[in-house]
Amino acid sequence: MSDSQRFPVAAHALAYLAHKGAFAPAAAVPSAVLAASVPTNPVVIRRVTAMLARAGLIGTRAGASGGAWLLRDAADIRLDEVLRAVNGCAHLGSPPAGAAGCPVGQHIPRQVAKALVAADAAAAEALSRISVADLLADDAESLRGIPLPRPLPVVA
Repeated sequence: MSDSQRFPVAAHALAYLAHKGAFAPAAAVPSAVLAASVPTNPVVIRRVTAMLARAGLIGTRAGASGGAWLLRDAADIRLDEVLRAVNGCAHLGSPPAGAAGCPVGQHIPRQVAKALVAADAAAAEALSRISVADLLADDAESLRGIPLPRPLPVVA
């Protein structure tokens, strides 16, 4: 799974758990069921749920009767927490070291690093206003006014 897919998969999985009322081990949702909803491979789901579990957002249990469940109410899980759980805006990359003696190569990595920190902070600030419960709402106040993205063109 690419780094750029971790956050959308994590947000989707959390919203699905909330939708299914998975708030206790007895209501755990198996990774195959989560994977079918995303849709992706159950291995991808297990990697993401492991990150969410380490962040304390969900509980997980391995095995035939295993699965994942929310540890908090969906309204209390903010998307900035989810972003941090899956390593922030790491998918934007990190600047290369730059060539010694090159005026651009010596300067740009520091400036690009600052830009990446600013992007991560801006994303976290915007996402801090949106909860997992908001993702399930038809007209969540936190999402009002945000334009829908245009569909991606189909490449044949």
